Order: sequence, then structure tokens, then C-alpha cells
Amino acid sequence: MGDVQVGEVEVSSSSCICMENFLLSDDVQWALAYTSLFWYVTQLLDSCSTAADCSAGLYCGSCPASGNTQPTCVRNQANLPTSFVKGLPFNRYTWLVTHNSFSIVDEPSSTGVPRVTFYNQEDTVTNQLRNGVRGLMLDMYDFENDIWLCHSFQGQCYNFTAFEPAINTLKEVEAFLSQNPSEIVTIIIEDYVHALKGLSKLFADAGLVKFWYPVSEMPRNGMDWPSVTDMVAKNHRLLVFTSDASKEASEGIAFQWHYFLENEAGDPGLLPGSCPNRKESQPLNSRYASLFLQNYFPTMPFGNEACKEHSVGLAEMVDACFRAAGNMMPNFIAVNFYMRSNGGGVFDIQDRINGLSLCGCSTITACQAGAATGACKNTGSSNLPSTITGGTYSGYVELSGSVSLFQFSVGLVVQLVMAVGTVAFIVLNI
Repeated sequence: MGDVQVGEVEVSSSSCICMENFLLSDDVQWALAYTSLFWYVTQLLDSCSTAADCSAGLYCGSCPASGNTQPTCVRNQANLPTSFVKGLPFNRYTWLVTHNSFSIVDEPSSTGVPRVTFYNQEDTVTNQLRNGVRGLMLDMYDFENDIWLCHSFQGQCYNFTAFEPAINTLKEVEAFLSQNPSEIVTIIIEDYVHALKGLSKLFADAGLVKFWYPVSEMPRNGMDWPSVTDMVAKNHRLLVFTSDASKEASEGIAFQWHYFLENEAGDPGLLPGSCPNRKESQPLNSRYASLFLQNYFPTMPFGNEACKEHSVGLAEMVDACFRAAGNMMPNFIAVNFYMRSNGGGVFDIQDRINGLSLCGCSTITACQAGAATGACKNTGSSNLPSTITGGTYSGYVELSGSVSLFQFSVGLVVQLVMAVGTVAFIVLNI
């Protein structure tokens, strides 16, 4: 595609630096722009004063970190990839994960002591799942003769860093899986539990054993996982991993780094152009495991910065980690404050990764069942959350803080800003 002049913005085709094997065709570029027109003009990025001003799948927020102080309608729900491309191995899909899913702003103290700690999310675990989150990172500790979700101080849980007994959150997961019989949830435990058989008893008490994916059937050495169809048919819909290697043998809970490749968490994992593996993980390009967890969150979480991080930084890191992993897309993307963006945010990135990985299209909503790779349909509302027509999610959260710049780059960036009835500009870039 040559240089494009639309309105007053000129974009050169030379600005498109695309991930190897994922260059969008001219037809797809223009189809993405024009077929997205209706939703972007009438919904996404429209001004709002309350969440009620935005349609389903959107909420009202702003992003001062990006210089955007005027609240606009922003995405807060995912498109489930299995609704568009069915029956593939579990490790072919990309899922959204919340880091420290339990660490929720304004969560009342369960100890009676004011909490002195940091926060990573803004809505309940139930609402996270309804909004399309399919992976939960939970830190579990022995505390008050029970197992609690907690941040630690020098490796210990205290009454001023504790959130709640872990069984409360696990019962939310049980309710969700029971109400949604085709959904699969992954739990990743940072494990400080020393009580004998403590975790296995906890999951049994929460009623989750009936959904358990047996560790004996988990693939090793980079082999494919079963199809999501088979997992649902067998009711193997809960995958649980622990950071404690001993519990794979003693309690039947999978040791995380037997099954995952993972990049560095916290600030070391945010360096532009770099994607080092976490020290517990094998090298990302080793193909040692078939699941790749990409962490993308700072060491200290700041909600007002998350909108900006999810707009530009996350997209760039997806590209860097794709290259570091030898052209392997992440299966899980873990973030703080997952709803914060200035448009599509993590949901848009997830849509585009799944689209590129599963059908060679610019977004998952353009995939067609049974079609050849790259045979993409005219979507009309390409990234409109499928739940609007009766999916598993409901509700919204209205935020008064920040949300960030609508931009995507997973080997490409497609930024669409629409004027009424016309395309204002298209940017294709890394």
C-alpha cells in the first residue's frame, strides 16, 4: 500500500514494521478501517459522564497519564476466542490473566485492621471472569489457621496485608464454572502454604475438584494440549498450577514451570525491546513447554499509569516477547488494572493476537469457521464484545481514574480514530 492521504493526516506505508509472517494485506487494512466504522463512531471513544452513557461492553473512564482528561467510552470486556474458532488445542489460544486478582481496590478488610499494602485490580473476581478474564494469579499463605490471599511483608502474611480466606475467591470460581459449562479457567498460585495437604483440601472444600484437570494428563515437553472441546466434554475445566515443586507429587497440583515458559515479571520485564525469561523458566525459545505466560506489569502498581501502559507499552512487549520466544505467541497475558486503557486496551491486543494466530486475520472477530487462513470476513463491528448478544459476561465498572491511548501493535499497530461518517486516519506501525 502506498502513502495514504486521508483528511489532514498523511501516513506512509514505510511506517509499517510488521511481525514476521503477520503482515496485513491492503484489503484487510482497509476492511478493518471501514467495517469498524459504525462501532467506533457511535460507541468507542465517545464522550461520557457515567457508565450508563456507554453501551454494553464499554465503561466510562479517562487517562490523565496520556493527557486525556475527558472521560470516554472504553472497552471492558473480552471476545472469547473459542466463540469464533472452535476445537483447537488449548495452547493455541491467548487468554487474559489478572495479576494478583484478589488484590482489589476498596476491598473491605477481613481482619478488622486497616490494610496497608498495594492493589492490582478494581473489580471482584466474579466480575473479572464475567468480563472475559480466564486466568487468575493468587498468592496463598498460611494465616490464622487457614489459607488466605495476601501480600507479604518479608515473606509473611500479616493482618495489615491480608485480603480474605482463599476459599471465598475459589467459591466465586466454582460458581462461575457451574454457571458457564463451556468455560475453562486457569489458576496460578504463588504458593507459601505449608499446611499438610492444605491446598488439596482447600480446593475440595470449595467444590472445585469436579472441574479439576488431572496433572497426570497434562502434556509435557512442548506437546499440544487437548482441544478445548475435549476438555469441556471431560469437564477438565480448571487448570491449577503451583510455584511449589513438591506439591505435584504430594497433592497432584501441577508445578508451574514444568508446563509454562514465562518472561520476567515486574520492572525487568518492561524494558523496551527486551523479553528475558524468568529465572525459574526455561529459555523462552526452548519449546520446553507449550504454554507461554507473558507478564506485563510494573513492580509497583499504579492504576493511573496502567491505561498508558496498556496502550503502547504492552503492544510493544508482545512483539518483543514473540521474537524472544522464537515466534511463539503468548497463551496468557498477565496485567494489573486490566480494564484501563484509552480504547481497546488489553482486549484489543488479545483479539488481534488470536486473530493472527488462529486464522491469519487482523482480529478474532474476522475469523470464519472452516475458512482458509487469511480468508477474513467483513465484521461490521470488528471488536465489539460478543457478549452484547448474550454471552457470559455482564455488568460494568465505572472508573474515575485513568484509561489509555487506543493503539495496537503485535508486529503491527492499527490505530483507528473515526470522524462522523469518515475515517479520520489510519496508522500502521510497530
